[in-house]
Amino acid sequence: MRLEVTRKSDLATKAVIELNSLGRKTKAAELAKRVGTTPGFLSQVLTPLVASGWVRSEPGPTGGYSVIADMTTISVVDVIEAVEGPTDSGRCVLEDRSCSDAAPCVMHHAWTRARKMLLDDLRKIPLSKLSSEALAKAIDVKA
Repeated sequence: MRLEVTRKSDLATKAVIELNSLGRKTKAAELAKRVGTTPGFLSQVLTPLVASGWVRSEPGPTGGYSVIADMTTISVVDVIEAVEGPTDSGRCVLEDRSCSDAAPCVMHHAWTRARKMLLDDLRKIPLSKLSSEALAKAIDVKA
């Protein structure tokens, strides 16, 4: 039942939006600096996006990362699920156990409804609607 945006999901979203706004192949070191991480961690974060066919990774001295997908077709949830796996893990929101309609916790039904509404809203937000300027402000606020 948990839905969580981890640092990896956050960075993956920022990185793909930044790559799209740059509109060019970008070295890992430059992109990592732009999104506030290390090149090594950036590589881990982008691997699922490369596997999904949204980002291209070209190795070598003239290589780098570039966006190859239509940003209007990828949602925030798509990125989270590519990086973290399915958002419906079946874990309880209150306790470290499974939670289901068959064995619900006290919050199960309310959380299930709220979670569905949140996921539905996030699925409606394509990455093309998010700007690199807004992300830059978010990075500045955290720093």
